[in-house]
Amino acid sequence: MKLKLLAVTAVSAVVLASGAANAVTTSLGAATVGTPLAFGGFSAPGPFTDTFSFSLPTNGGSGYSVTNFTFLPGQFNTALATLSLISNADGILFNADDTTLATSVTPGGNSLALSWGASPAGDYYIVVGGIANGAQGGIYNGAISVSAVPVPEPETYAMMLAGLGAIGFLARRRNKG
Repeated sequence: MKLKLLAVTAVSAVVLASGAANAVTTSLGAATVGTPLAFGGFSAPGPFTDTFSFSLPTNGGSGYSVTNFTFLPGQFNTALATLSLISNADGILFNADDTTLATSVTPGGNSLALSWGASPAGDYYIVVGGIANGAQGGIYNGAISVSAVPVPEPETYAMMLAGLGAIGFLARRRNKG
């Protein structure tokens, strides 16, 4: 367990320390419910940290995934390390109001995924980090999926109104007696 924690810490430190060398920021636009928002990246050999900004509608939850795209084995390969979801309240990247909501860490992994519950509409970004260890670099692709806010069935409202009516009846009866 200690060895795994040490490996995670080491990979994260390398990725973060060298992020400036291979760092790309891409705006993906608005995500919509029911339609995956695709993204991808290419990095020259070495560590990379890429950022993808987007906006979400009010939703019932969202999912994020990224996968190594092996092309010409040995030539293009990516060892993925981190995938983080960050809330960006004012729309300005990398300032003090940014809040990390969730992170998935798998040093040297072939894919990463995370999910997040219901979120208010707003600006967000994900950060993908890893090492492009193919001779020509690395390629990866991913997707952001957004699910709809659940809408209660009419029977739910009917049951709630019946319950409120019963409580009102009991309260009125108690006041009379």
